[in-house]
Amino acid sequence: MMLKDPSTKYRPFVAVDLPDRQWPSQRIETPPQWCSVDLRDGNQALIDPMDQERKQRFFDLLVKIGFKQIEVGFPSASQTDFDFVRSLIEEDKVPDDVTIQVLTQARPHLIERTFESLKGAKNAIVHVYNATDPVFRRVVFNVDKPQCIQIAVDATTQIRDLMKAAPETNWTFQYSPELFTTTEMDFAVEIVNAVRETFGASADNKMIVNLPATVECATPNNYADQIEWFCRNVEHRDHLIVSVHPHNDRGTGVAAAELTVMAGADRVEGTLFGNGERTGNVDIVTLAMNLYTQGVHPGLDFSNITPIMREVEHCNQLPVHPRHPYVGDLVFTAFSGSHQDAIKKGMALRKEDPDSVWAVPYLPIDPLDVGRSYEAVIRVNSQSGKGGVSYLLEQEHGIELPRRLSMEFSLVVQEVADRVGKEITSAMIYQTFVDEYLAKTEPYSLVSHRLSSEPDSPTVTLEACIAKDGERHTISGEGNGPLAAFVKALRSEGHDIEIIDYHEHSRGQGADAEAIAYVEVRVKGEAVFGVGTDESITSASIKGVMSAINRCLSTEEVAPNVTADSVA
Repeated sequence: MMLKDPSTKYRPFVAVDLPDRQWPSQRIETPPQWCSVDLRDGNQALIDPMDQERKQRFFDLLVKIGFKQIEVGFPSASQTDFDFVRSLIEEDKVPDDVTIQVLTQARPHLIERTFESLKGAKNAIVHVYNATDPVFRRVVFNVDKPQCIQIAVDATTQIRDLMKAAPETNWTFQYSPELFTTTEMDFAVEIVNAVRETFGASADNKMIVNLPATVECATPNNYADQIEWFCRNVEHRDHLIVSVHPHNDRGTGVAAAELTVMAGADRVEGTLFGNGERTGNVDIVTLAMNLYTQGVHPGLDFSNITPIMREVEHCNQLPVHPRHPYVGDLVFTAFSGSHQDAIKKGMALRKEDPDSVWAVPYLPIDPLDVGRSYEAVIRVNSQSGKGGVSYLLEQEHGIELPRRLSMEFSLVVQEVADRVGKEITSAMIYQTFVDEYLAKTEPYSLVSHRLSSEPDSPTVTLEACIAKDGERHTISGEGNGPLAAFVKALRSEGHDIEIIDYHEHSRGQGADAEAIAYVEVRVKGEAVFGVGTDESITSASIKGVMSAINRCLSTEEVAPNVTADSVA
């Protein structure tokens, strides 16, 4: 049960004393070095850890995306990891420009085993760690500060000597003071200085110092302060590649990583989609795409994000949330009417100037950039409005509704959505449109028509054969155009009708093109829309008028031909 006063049990994190912090005014203009830890840190967090086949598939995916540093396992702790590292090396599956990384605890026999797994590697990072946090020093390992430093120095000495004994490999050394963010800052600097000096790092032979938020326990700005403070106070900063390894216990891992890069970190370790222990590691996909939205290419290729997501889901046996940033199945989808209307207007302007800077409301990036189509950008349910309905008709069926008709038809679709209680598909919307407008052929329908005019006369004569309840008769009228002449003919037959508004456009291309006409008429004092289609624009216009009359004269409420069963 939650405490009424949690301060009796928990304490706020003590902030770093850094009144002249510089990182808030920095901007990330180049991507950090990326290291995927999916195959080690991410794998350890799986209910069902990856087997060799899934690990190889994941490794190949990471290479394809563009990762140059990949942590492939913990070979001293797992035979599966050991065998996987050996298979990568012995079967020559690591590209020459990719460096594999392995993790080991700071224990002599585990370090020995680690180097056995790496024998013959072209490029390798040996990543050693020991816990430096005061709680771990006291509770877990029962060591004081000098003893903690000695553990790190001894492991570094052993690793340095083993690297020298295998010059055929291009080695990089990485040290992590585990639980860096809860370690006293001066002690973190002290132990890293000792490790750096022992290893003999230099500007030409840099070592990686990885500063993990092993458990995220403060706001992300604190992590940034710690990194800036560390970079200012550590000796020989130019001999180090400063790396961060954020976890996500507070849900701010992505923000923490971005702020630490602003604060001076050179490198980020994380996983695709944030899989990791507890609430996860930092999500590299989100980090990379955040950079992309600011005009900075991340150096990783997510041009076809859906297959990447599906492959990771297969390898991890974990689903990616449909609202996951940039990736989830619904992240580029709008159901809300106001959102849909704004997106529709933005996309229309984009169509006029496709080379302009991206500025479409509610869409931080162009879905096409990550291999997503526009088909799922707008989907319709009971929360949707006219913008979404008209967008889908235009994008997928070539029907460009005038504004007032869009408003009228959206109410029809809304009734369907309320009735079925589920998402309304594009096909259902189109069928509803057909039923409501194009299929309204009773009681009046057009059989044929003939136009004639005198030379140099602005007036045309239209003679039309129409059927009423199946019985044909001919009407005629004159006007300054075919539609005006048809209305005159209808008036001569006693119909009280006038044209309020008219729009037309072609639908389709080439031999398959047809005209579509939207006619708003006033019949018996009531404004109503009709729609007609035909190869002839004149015929389409006349059919549009008759559609409007039929809709107005219809005395039965004919529900659109869409049911809850058709949703499934």
